[in-house]
Parts: sequence; structure tokens; C-alpha cells
Amino acid sequence: MTGKKPPGPAAGSRPAAVRVKTARRRSLSSTLWLERQLNDPYVAEAARCGYRSRAAFKLLQLDERFHLLRPGSRVVDLGAAPGGWTQVVVQRVAPGSGGGRVVALDLLEMAPIPGAVVLHADFLADDACARLTAALGGQADLVLSDMAAPTTGHSATDHLRIMGLAETAYDFAAGVLAPGGAFVCKLFQGGAERQLLDRLKRAFAQVRHAKPPASRADSSETYLVATGFRGEPVEGGS
Repeated sequence: MTGKKPPGPAAGSRPAAVRVKTARRRSLSSTLWLERQLNDPYVAEAARCGYRSRAAFKLLQLDERFHLLRPGSRVVDLGAAPGGWTQVVVQRVAPGSGGGRVVALDLLEMAPIPGAVVLHADFLADDACARLTAALGGQADLVLSDMAAPTTGHSATDHLRIMGLAETAYDFAAGVLAPGGAFVCKLFQGGAERQLLDRLKRAFAQVRHAKPPASRADSSETYLVATGFRGEPVEGGS
């Protein structure tokens, strides 16, 4: 609805800025990161709301815009740790009622979240997709991927690595999504997206880029939101 404020901190809720002194055993980059966290209103709001990370507001804002999460849906959350997105999905899907199911996966250990099946595994492992599919117990209505590869410091390499994760996530999504389903994945702007975009445009009714307000302004991250899954076209088909 036009003019509606996206989920997040209330206007005027930003506290007075906190400055952090550089400690003897803390690097300058660590000090700057800590200072940014302490001055980030989304970090404070996440703690107030009981979310495990500020990233929860990114999904809340994407859902507000695209209406991705519905009660009774089957949802897969890739790259789920520490669990902020999974918490939002469980709240809005209400798994256990009407066939809803939430499956979360991450390479990192993640504390259990009531209402979700949490898998500790490498998404790129040979058996990861089979484990996800078995835990889901049927077709998915939504596949979320907030995965990001460890950075190397070389921007071109880092972009190619996250593109590889996004493409692999979509390969999985294409095999489990129900007709009309949706796929959301994180990217970093860098120019090597065309092949994935072309695939998504052939398989979905709509494909859009989105940068939720909770995504930091100085970050190059963006999200691809594909809705209305029609299935991948058959090779050689008309």
C-alpha cells in the first residue's frame, strides 16, 4: 500500500551515536564493525523483537512488498544461520497447520527453532539436496537463499563465487518448487547475472530486483525475487 512504512525501527528511534575506542587487542576494522553494530537501529530492534539477526527485517520487508509467506506454505531457507529469516518464516507460515513446513540449512551450527527442521550441512555436498527434499516432504512453495560465500577480498572472484551459489540454489529450487512458487536469492552487484536472469525469466512469471531498506546503504547486496513458477522449459521445445 502506498506510503506504508516497511517493518523496522520506528521513526525517531535512533539512539545517540556510540563511539568505540580501539582496544589493544582489537583491530581497527573490528572496532569500526562494532561501532556500526552499536549504532545500527535494526540491530537494536532485532534484539527488542527477539530476532537472532538484523537480517530478519530484510525478509519482513521483502514479504511486505512481494507477499511471499503464507500460512500453510512449505518453505526452504538456505544459508539460514543464525536463524533470523527462519524465525520470520515460522511466524508467518505457522508450520504444522494446513501442511506448512519449514526446512532450514546452513554449514554453520544453528540453534534449534521450534517449528523448523534445521539441517547442519554444506549445501554443495552431494547429499544436501536429497536431505532437503526428504525433510520437506513434498513440493516447496518458496525457496529462500541468503547464502554468501566467504570473501577473498578480490571483488571479481567474490562475485563469481556468490553467483555460483545462487545458480546452484536455483538448480535445487527448479527441482522442488510447486507451480506458482517463488524463489528469492541474494546477489552482489557485479555484472555476471545475465545467465541466471535469463533462466529465471523463462521459468517464472515475474523476476524483479529488490534492495530492502534494512540492507545497508553501503552494501552492494541485492535480492532477486522470482514469482509465479511455470517450470523450466524443455530443451529443444518450441
